[in-house]
Amino acid sequence: MTRYLIEETVTSQAAAAIIKNPHNRTEVLRPIFESVGGKLEHFYVAYSENTVYLLAEIPDQESLAAILWAFQAGGGPMSIKATALMTMTEAVDVLKKAGSLSYRPPTG
Repeated sequence: MTRYLIEETVTSQAAAAIIKNPHNRTEVLRPIFESVGGKLEHFYVAYSENTVYLLAEIPDQESLAAILWAFQAGGGPMSIKATALMTMTEAVDVLKKAGSLSYRPPTG
């Protein structure tokens, strides 16, 4: 499973709704991730930017896309993006592979 950092900037309407009815959105979102075989690990809020950060494990690109489309269709996010993360151990393996590749930039 791939771990993703999902960054969502919420609309002013979504911010107004959560102010009017404060509740823990983690419990609302967790079942969405579980329904595709994933896991919502953490939910963070950055107040200065109206941004929330989700750390989640998601089994595949299709499941990630489905979650992002569902969020977007729901009207909460003004913008949303997902970044695949890797552990430092995985990064070292990637760097070793990169070191074994032979690449020549274009010349003119």
